[in-house]
Amino acid sequence: MQITRQTEYGIKTLLELAQSPEGQLISSKTISERQDIPETFLHKTLQLLSRAGLVVTQRGVQGGVRLALPADKITFLDILNAIEGPLAINICLSPGYSCEKMQTCKVRKILARTQAAIATELSRETLADIVNERGEG
Repeated sequence: MQITRQTEYGIKTLLELAQSPEGQLISSKTISERQDIPETFLHKTLQLLSRAGLVVTQRGVQGGVRLALPADKITFLDILNAIEGPLAINICLSPGYSCEKMQTCKVRKILARTQAAIATELSRETLADIVNERGEG
């Protein structure tokens, strides 16, 4: 499993927004320049983040992007789910997947424990935690 470039851009974008004063709109051009993200790619990423309820966008001269939730309510798992969809390290762990051996499959049980551990770790820290770490170090 590897996090895609788009998820990386989503993380960078949300960290940029988390560092701005609460409620302040930041232009996508500013985000693009500060985080070295191609603007067209950033727009696609912002659409996914907006659909997931993580950012709010406003068009117009005074428009821009801001966090839809406080930075201490957004985890890396939220970002991963917004960009990639639900975490599934194997097809058998995908939502809605059905297999007749699901209840007895020993491999699935191991993978499920692994996936749960990954989800727990990705949920452990919020954007606010990361921003505060940057300020301290």
